[in-house]
Amino acid sequence: MKPSLFVVGLPLLVGSCAPTLPPDVVASPAAVEQPSARPAAYRSPISGYVTRQPVDPKPWRRQNDLQSPANGDAS
Repeated sequence: MKPSLFVVGLPLLVGSCAPTLPPDVVASPAAVEQPSARPAAYRSPISGYVTRQPVDPKPWRRQNDLQSPANGDAS
């Protein structure tokens, strides 16, 4: 027989023999009786949009100096 049959079939066979679900898997009665869903509120999908315009490039050396560590040694 193929080994994959045992890999798939054996756990299914053993799992089908379980009489009931364990208590920690079954939903609690309090959660079933009183569902607590938050009310839906409308929010515009473009509410945080900020208009940005293209700008000319800045000198790269000044940008590099601003990003580098103060003493020049990264390690």
